Amino acid sequence: MDRSIEVGDIFRQFGSAYLARYGQHLSLRHHRAIRALSICRTSALGGHVANCDHCGAIKICYNSCRNRHCPKCQSLAQWQWVDERQKDLLPVPYFHVVFTLPESLRPLALQNQRVIYNLLFKAASGTLTTLALDPKYLGAQIGVTAVLHTWSQTLIDHPHLHCLVTGGGLSEDDIEWVHTRKDFFLPVQVLASLFKGKFLSFLKQAYEQNQLIFNGQITSLAQPTAFKHFLNGLYQKGWIVYCKPPFASPKQVIDYLGRYTHRIAISNERIISLDKDQVTFSYRDRADGNKKKRMTLSAFEFIRRFLMHILPDGFVKIRHYGPD
Repeated sequence: MDRSIEVGDIFRQFGSAYLARYGQHLSLRHHRAIRALSICRTSALGGHVANCDHCGAIKICYNSCRNRHCPKCQSLAQWQWVDERQKDLLPVPYFHVVFTLPESLRPLALQNQRVIYNLLFKAASGTLTTLALDPKYLGAQIGVTAVLHTWSQTLIDHPHLHCLVTGGGLSEDDIEWVHTRKDFFLPVQVLASLFKGKFLSFLKQAYEQNQLIFNGQITSLAQPTAFKHFLNGLYQKGWIVYCKPPFASPKQVIDYLGRYTHRIAISNERIISLDKDQVTFSYRDRADGNKKKRMTLSAFEFIRRFLMHILPDGFVKIRHYGPD
């Protein structure tokens, strides 16, 4: 097993050929990402010479690309961010709530990333804060940190939101702290129902305001009758919201943040080999008891899947909600 293979190696070997074949169909952000990952930690970005004070050994260190989708560059940014967030933690339990968009929405989301991902944040945060404020459930103003992930373990599009939620919140008059039950936050069926209603209401508004584009396999959805039928089908589906038990300690909260906040579609550690034009990587099969398996893709298919998760320029993937 060759552990030296990295995502950057795949882009360096096949990025130019991929651009030559498909570049005219890619956005500027995809072109920038391919170039950044191809030249990260190479002489193309310059560097400096490190000299050991003790043995005199010299090492050339090339500069990083600092692209937020580069697995090599995100490690440092991740721990710096986590270190800054530690002071924001409250001495209360934290719950982990995950909101997932249905599979039938994924083609629309892929063509309208900025719009759909913003609606995902808006609907999920609104669901959490609305239900928490309801005296029937908690009657308090909670704090939420939401992190967008757009991928599955096999790199296909799978938009979902990881939310770190305080186990309680301030009363509406900002005077006292209202605690949740020890191991229970909010009923997931109620969360899922309200999330579905909010998201589809926002989606309908986006359609009516001509904020969506429809190309390729979803061209027909541009027609009002077809879009209404599409919405009706989504209303009839059961949407998935998952709530894990609260974290045992602030350290577990920090560990969670470290794993999720700056994660990208695939880490270098999961790349097993690059054999000619075939990329093999590991993944967890959640449908089969979370067993660890291997998948082999052509280099072009690997790049195509990776590029699906390059976010729009300036898009904020980590957002905070709570009382001012």
